[in-house]
Amino acid sequence: MVTDARVAEYESVVAGVTKWAASRADIAAVGVVGSWARGNQHDDSDVDFVVLTPNKTAYTAGDGWIRTALGRTVPVVRRADWGVLTERRLKLPSGFEIEFGFVEPSWASTDPIDPGTAEVAINGGLVPVYDPEAILARLAAATS
Repeated sequence: MVTDARVAEYESVVAGVTKWAASRADIAAVGVVGSWARGNQHDDSDVDFVVLTPNKTAYTAGDGWIRTALGRTVPVVRRADWGVLTERRLKLPSGFEIEFGFVEPSWASTDPIDPGTAEVAINGGLVPVYDPEAILARLAAATS
């Protein structure tokens, strides 16, 4: 069960991240994956964003982008590399965790679809939230 307050917080975060992505020339697309994308989230679920950018280093070498993306400074609670994806996990004062996974746009290639990408898009769910060139929409269609 998800409280109305958590849903409102999720919607606010997604709106802010979408606006931030649209203001950045080096972000090709952003999608939500995981439980929020699948629709089986609960109050303890984090929100997982996959961010397609040819300039991962701009977001993984420092934390200056966080204030713009979320409208406030939020601490990074985990930094990890998962193959081609570089994670930055943040924690809001409410306890809501937000994961940003930065990948090259080629991660969403549909010819052929990488098995790891397919796993995220199919089992993890994929909802494009900023996708001006329909990169993630094509991936979602190819894996459905």
